[in-house]
Amino acid sequence: MLFALLALVIAFFIVRLSAAPGYTDSYYHFNAAARLVSGEGLTDPYLWTYIAAPDSLPAPSHQYWMPFTSLVAAFGMNLANAPGDYAAAQWPFVLLLAGTALTGFWLGGKLGGGWRQAWLAGLLTLFSGFFTRFWGQTDTFAPYALVGSLCLVALGYAVSRFTSQQDNLANTTDVGAHGRAPLPENKRLFTRAGIYFALTGSLAGLAHLTRADGVLLFMVGYTAVLWPVRGERYTAILRRALPGLVIMTLAYLLVMLPWFAHNMAVSATPLPVGGTQAIWFREYNDLFNYPPDSSPATFFADGIAPLFTTRWQAFTNNLSHFIVVEGLVVMTPLMLVGLWRRRRDGFLRGFWLYVLGVHLAMTLVFPFPGYRGGLLHSTAALIPWWAALGVVGLDDVVEWVARRRRQWRAGTAKVIFSAALLAVALFLSLSTGLANRFGSGTPRLYDELRAILPENARVMVNDPAALYYFTGLGGVVLPNESPDVIPDIAQRYGVGYLLLQGVTADGRASDGVPPPLWPVLAGDTPFLTPIPLDIPGVRLYAITVE
Repeated sequence: MLFALLALVIAFFIVRLSAAPGYTDSYYHFNAAARLVSGEGLTDPYLWTYIAAPDSLPAPSHQYWMPFTSLVAAFGMNLANAPGDYAAAQWPFVLLLAGTALTGFWLGGKLGGGWRQAWLAGLLTLFSGFFTRFWGQTDTFAPYALVGSLCLVALGYAVSRFTSQQDNLANTTDVGAHGRAPLPENKRLFTRAGIYFALTGSLAGLAHLTRADGVLLFMVGYTAVLWPVRGERYTAILRRALPGLVIMTLAYLLVMLPWFAHNMAVSATPLPVGGTQAIWFREYNDLFNYPPDSSPATFFADGIAPLFTTRWQAFTNNLSHFIVVEGLVVMTPLMLVGLWRRRRDGFLRGFWLYVLGVHLAMTLVFPFPGYRGGLLHSTAALIPWWAALGVVGLDDVVEWVARRRRQWRAGTAKVIFSAALLAVALFLSLSTGLANRFGSGTPRLYDELRAILPENARVMVNDPAALYYFTGLGGVVLPNESPDVIPDIAQRYGVGYLLLQGVTADGRASDGVPPPLWPVLAGDTPFLTPIPLDIPGVRLYAITVE
């Protein structure tokens, strides 16, 4: 109870480090939530990617990202009767972060067996280093951290109970005429396992409703349960596991079916599949191609070399993420030690399978979305688990050293090193969280645009989600194409203006403008008319469509 109260207070201050959305994902989820609460349904007045793009605007929302984060934010605003208020949207995220910390606290106690391990794991979950600045964003971090980590807990219990049932059935000698052992204890074991299978499926559904790659948790559930056991035929394992897997699947579908039905109604498909194009990206900006054309043919157009260069780039970035972000550098070897020493524990099977699965997927399958943010979002579910394993790994290392250095007092050393580990986590959390907090206030550019442009104007801009948040104006994202496509896009979506940001003093573009659009600055585009705008580094044009 004491830790729960402390976690709630600390979570409140961590979440409130963010006073407003700070990047595209957060703007998008918040905008969708605000529109939902305002009675406009799950709709978007802009396009931030041309993948699965509609024919016109506004259009159904969440055809690339998943809706649960927006639903959580909308719940907060609706309950507070404050549509469009960011603080109102945030308060459910306080509960989600506190719940994640309680998960870490519980895991620390379960794996470590003591109050010190529980408290330390819970605090390390709260003070999670580089994640600190993101917990308060209306993004998938806090929702996925809680539902994902709890899904792995439920799966751990399902696997443990199922394994226990296997052992009991294998060891029993009271076998009936048909070779079965219908013992009451076994029935009770399966009943308890069935509950955990149901929890695993429903939480996997919520995880998938939060992130598209959340479906990996459902897949990991199958893998963990059907993991081969020495001395037993696979068909026997499958036959025994089938009832539990059916329960897990039905629970997953119970959560996901409303979203499947919604998508069938608005786009005639249960889930948009356009995001799979990310497998064939040659660069991150391919996300903004118009029309979206990433495919095996474009990927291998110059040979097989891109397969290795893109995956190697993702591997080096994701390895750094694992060491620095997930493990806070100093905790990385400790959590690996803790996991290795408990690798045969059925409770941890689903966890380490998910660790391998998500890192491989974000490295080999979706390299650019992976290292540009996807892995950061997905590994939020691992934070309480890594915290607990880091704590028990610390104890393992101290005990190993104490057995070889008799002058060491293991108990005292554990306390001292635990305090040091927490101090490092606090330092990283405060330094990254406070120094990089997302503040409020409207940039001057958006005030100028509201004064110059008509109320119903649509703009082609680098971040249309941010534009809508600050001005209420719709639009589309800058295409990663030559200027020739601008009139086509403008006519299709009713876009009247083009905004380029990050233009240097000598009239050249920076990273804010896709390289194919740089010729715009040379003035060789008769369908664009410059509009005076006294903002350094910004160019505004009116688009003329014949």
